[in-house]
Amino acid sequence: MKNKFVNIFFLIFATSLFAQTTDSLQVKKNERVIVVNDSLLPKEEYNPLAPAKAAFYSAVVPGLGQVYNKKYWKIPIIYAGMAAGIYFYKQQDDDYDRFRDAYKRRLAGYTDDEFYGNGAEPLISNDRLINAQKSAQKNKSISIIVTVAFYLLNVVDANVDAHLRQYEVSEDLSLQPNFDYNQFNAKPQYGMSLTYRFK
Repeated sequence: MKNKFVNIFFLIFATSLFAQTTDSLQVKKNERVIVVNDSLLPKEEYNPLAPAKAAFYSAVVPGLGQVYNKKYWKIPIIYAGMAAGIYFYKQQDDDYDRFRDAYKRRLAGYTDDEFYGNGAEPLISNDRLINAQKSAQKNKSISIIVTVAFYLLNVVDANVDAHLRQYEVSEDLSLQPNFDYNQFNAKPQYGMSLTYRFK
């Protein structure tokens, strides 16, 4: 009996071996890589030294950091602010010199300055000339401060703008005024709504 089981086992095993043939069908593996764009990732690779470069460029030549950041529209604003400060400084410096020269001539005994007039009494007194000199000096200082402020704002703007390039600014986030009518007390309600749209 034991012999019969072994013979049957070999018979089944042998027939299955003879029944196997090699497969003539070739299977080709076709692999695809699917890339999903993530909106949280930066569009370009972020350079951690970009803010320092932009600030350095703006410190050397005002507006060059904005060119580096590709924010060309800011350059005229920077130069207009600095030019206005320099223009008003020059104007106040000329006025200061006029007031000072007239005051010095009056102290020397002359009455031919532009603020004296044609009469025996001066149109503008010596005290007014002193106050005008102080006012022109103060306005010169303010003009210098404005010019330096625009220069420093240029450097800070280039640095901050280069820092913020690593973040995506999407139009999916909006802040807008909201007007609603309250039906219970028949009064309008005003507010702000913050909306974020998911794609």
